Amino acid sequence: MYEQQILHILSDVGERGISVSLLAKHIYNLNCTLFVQPDLQEVHQQVQQYLLRNSKSPQSLIESTGRRGYYRLNTQGSADARQLMLDFRDEQPTEEAESEKPQQDLSLSLFGEDF
Repeated sequence: MYEQQILHILSDVGERGISVSLLAKHIYNLNCTLFVQPDLQEVHQQVQQYLLRNSKSPQSLIESTGRRGYYRLNTQGSADARQLMLDFRDEQPTEEAESEKPQQDLSLSLFGEDF
């Protein structure tokens, strides 16, 4: 039920990982509205079950960090996890884009040259 939200948060925290309880609180806050408030214990249980179910093998999407109760995306063993971690904001502009000449404004003036 919360799969996409869990994966988004795990991709944001990166290599350091996040604890199950903190992840469950984030998921709870993302799903609280004025009219609907899910049960925090139920959210925690569903998040914990999802993490345990998807961290069993070395090729799983999620892995334990080594600290008890902390999880992260498995970027070493899962190609899907590596793809989730791609961050295109860090790309630098190429030299070609920098060397382009500025465009000359060829638009016509609405009022002419007299004003």
